[in-house]
Amino acid sequence: MAYDWQNVLIYPESTIQEAIELINKESLRIALVVDHQRRLLGTVTDGDVRRGLIRHISLERPIEEIMNMTPKVGLITDSKEKLLSIMREFDLLQIPIVKDDIVVGLETIQQLRDHKRYDNPVFLMAGGFGTRLHPLTSSCPKPMLKIGGKPILETIIEGFIASGFHRFYISTHYKSEVIRQYFGDGTHLGVSISYVYEDSPLGTAGALALLPDELSDAPLIMMNGDILTKINAENLLMFHQVGKAAVTTCVRKYEIRVPYGVIQSEGNFVTQIVEKPTYNHFVNAGIYVLDAHIRTIVEKNKYLDMPTLIQQMIIDKQKILMYPIHEYWLDVGKMDDFNQAQQDFIVDFA
Repeated sequence: MAYDWQNVLIYPESTIQEAIELINKESLRIALVVDHQRRLLGTVTDGDVRRGLIRHISLERPIEEIMNMTPKVGLITDSKEKLLSIMREFDLLQIPIVKDDIVVGLETIQQLRDHKRYDNPVFLMAGGFGTRLHPLTSSCPKPMLKIGGKPILETIIEGFIASGFHRFYISTHYKSEVIRQYFGDGTHLGVSISYVYEDSPLGTAGALALLPDELSDAPLIMMNGDILTKINAENLLMFHQVGKAAVTTCVRKYEIRVPYGVIQSEGNFVTQIVEKPTYNHFVNAGIYVLDAHIRTIVEKNKYLDMPTLIQQMIIDKQKILMYPIHEYWLDVGKMDDFNQAQQDFIVDFA
């Protein structure tokens, strides 16, 4: 993919929100923070943004508050082999190239080596009834509703293919034949697609037990089939593997704005009035990475949803990580969401 690295230069007084927009707009997944002489001051990557979100730093704060002030850099005289060595040692996807501290370029791992191919299975949940989208779903399963001229599920699969994934499993129930007839075995997309069928709805985790026993021992990515997102699956998988988690669950920041003054009290005594406060929470985004052993603890043909499974794993002291999504994300669950997705697709996916 062609790109211009100069498009990702940003000044330290810029906001975190501006950095997010820049990272999401460009294909390089990084912002280079420079002064007006183009001296490198720091870098901002997906990871820096997510750590800032976890700390609840306001998106209106300057990027100085989250940037990496001591990034690894390459010199203009460094060979391709040396740059690759640095990037492999420190698990870098990009490395700024400098001369006398002035940014003169940017190299990516994709440029320096062939695009990686991932054997990790991708499990897409596409068996729901989509009752909140009737009458659109009266004859069509929700993941097959067309947004931007193509089914939601096709956009999801194409996103994974672009990141190097090629082994897909789709869980079906309602109108399963529509999905099977459209995608077949995936040959026309250059990938492998297999199906599992839920005789009765098994919940968001129950279908894991239907996957074949000979499935790879590599971590599995699982995603609801009605989500539009620009999340980078490679970064998500790397986060999970580096964190050595049993499960990584993607989360989305959700704001609740109370349009009234909130009374805080002790008994009958008012202690404080907070005018129109905003509360921030992380909500489940319907995308997960699971280590292979998770499938063995799910009983066959028994209803189980992911929140219940994760809660049990927390009780069992297994390591669960969260991965904040700052990229585009929309759960197409209601008619308003469907209409919004049609508008967003033109800007974010076309």
